Amino acid sequence: MAANLTKRDIVLEIYEKTNFPQKEVRETVQMTLDVIAKALAEGRNVELRNFGVFEVQVRKSRIGRNPNKPETDVVIPTRAVIKFKAGKELKAHLQEIDLDQIS
Repeated sequence: MAANLTKRDIVLEIYEKTNFPQKEVRETVQMTLDVIAKALAEGRNVELRNFGVFEVQVRKSRIGRNPNKPETDVVIPTRAVIKFKAGKELKAHLQEIDLDQIS
């Protein structure tokens, strides 16, 4: 299985392709992530054409069970969650994955 992609990996790949100073690339990547996070925190969806959409969804309050004390009901409060829906080009790339190498 391939290693996870980190923010540092993204910075290095952009740096190698552009030769912009690493510090500037790192700051730009961080600013991009900050803008996305701020929009999501404000309840706005983030649409990145050909990549996908990050959607803010509200999960209703519900009753859950504590696996260690199944006789006790636990109230799971209403909360916001982020859902990602892949765009057309990303879906096409996912079709090319060797599924035997994942897991």
